[in-house]
Amino acid sequence: LAGCCCSIRPGIPKWYYNAAGFNKLGLMREDTIYEDEDVKEARRRLPEDLYDDRMFRIKRTLDLTMRQQILPEEQWTKYEEDKFYLEPYLKEVIWERKEWEMK
Repeated sequence: LAGCCCSIRPGIPKWYYNAAGFNKLGLMREDTIYEDEDVKEARRRLPEDLYDDRMFRIKRTLDLTMRQQILPEEQWTKYEEDKFYLEPYLKEVIWERKEWEMK
């Protein structure tokens, strides 16, 4: 998963996670991945509940950004609670694309 935050998951220290700031807007790491074609396809494959949760977080972030605000600290995404919800779908998409390219 080169170029994807998923490949650095074990190495991202908690202090860096908090310094990045996306958690103060209620986002998860995978909400911030650059959306290349693989990520777009993985996002399309998400179950409805995960997709809806992602869209809620992104829309809330846009609203907060427009108002130049952050969430109250108790609503920040915590390092320990940040889930890699997109990673299994992204791995599958990349595997399928590589299989197809080899044919």
